[in-house]
Amino acid sequence: MSVERSPASVTTDLSEATAEELFEDAPCAYLATDLDGLLIRVNRTFENWTGYRREDLIGKRRFSELLGGGGRIYHETHYAPLLMMQGSVREIALEIRRADGSLLPALVNSVLRHDSSGQPRVIRTTIFDATDRRRYERELLAAREREHEIAHRLQRSMLTGALPSGEGFELAVYYESAEEMLEAGGDWYDAFWLSERTVALVCGDIVGRGLEAAATMGQLRSAVRALASTGLEPAALLNAMDGYCRRHRIGATTTLIYAVLDLDERRLSFACAGHPPLALVAPDRDPRFVWDGRSWPLDVGFGERERAQATWSLPAGSTVLLYTDGLVERRRETLEDRMGLLLEQLAAHRGEPVSRSVPAMAAALAPPPRDDDVCVLGLTLR
Repeated sequence: MSVERSPASVTTDLSEATAEELFEDAPCAYLATDLDGLLIRVNRTFENWTGYRREDLIGKRRFSELLGGGGRIYHETHYAPLLMMQGSVREIALEIRRADGSLLPALVNSVLRHDSSGQPRVIRTTIFDATDRRRYERELLAAREREHEIAHRLQRSMLTGALPSGEGFELAVYYESAEEMLEAGGDWYDAFWLSERTVALVCGDIVGRGLEAAATMGQLRSAVRALASTGLEPAALLNAMDGYCRRHRIGATTTLIYAVLDLDERRLSFACAGHPPLALVAPDRDPRFVWDGRSWPLDVGFGERERAQATWSLPAGSTVLLYTDGLVERRRETLEDRMGLLLEQLAAHRGEPVSRSVPAMAAALAPPPRDDDVCVLGLTLR
């Protein structure tokens, strides 16, 4: 005689069986411990992952004993105390020591369960195999390191190259980015020959930091070189740079100083677009700032107004210093005081080769940690 079972009873049996199977063969490991960490239950997934048998664990081992050395310390000093205070801990990266001594990278979650009277009784823990995640993280880190190396090479190419050298002058530069992962930021320098005895000097500062600022810097640096090759005077070059920034929608409010030095005549012509003033050390005078030839930063909406330009004759032995605001600006110090310190440094290093004085002044005025890029370009006429 056959007995028909109701659909409800069949569903109930399947649900009960499925619940037990789900616990034993779940895609994550389950375990339960008492408040001292002594194991009181584990599922089959935990056995399969670790190589332990539950009869060797339950009532015999504590969860912390299955962790790697560093994990055991972390469990005692952070994991267990946080669990008792907060009632749960989530996605803690630990390593489970398998029966064969190998380590299983894992993400661990624990919840403190209470009885009907509100007393904590059991700690329930789920463990996720993080082997694939660890491998992914290593691959991601390696990819990022490759990207950083490529970025470094590109950035170095923007700032490095053979500086002009020859009879009658000495040139030195210092550059340090505020970004740890970048070798270049928004500040830049440049120096190049315009003719056999005429040198162009450039110092600029893009608004912003990081790789985006470095990319904009590269574009503006190239534009300055291209415009300089046409023979534009400094003020006219800055006007042309306004148009370049406007057309390409980059570099607005960039500060820039562009100078042309005739080595035979010892004549310096320059124009300054909102940039800190160049500093001059002449043999017969105290160091000073040159406030001539100044106008507004690039592309700030002043239309077709002409920019100012200045020309100075320099005696032999003079030193010209171009720099960005990272050299003279410092939190909790006034700009006036910092500018005064720069003049003091110029006086202290008077007569030294710029290859020695430029890095020395940068180290004195802008030691790490820095809030901004630091860029200094110095030239001495012999």
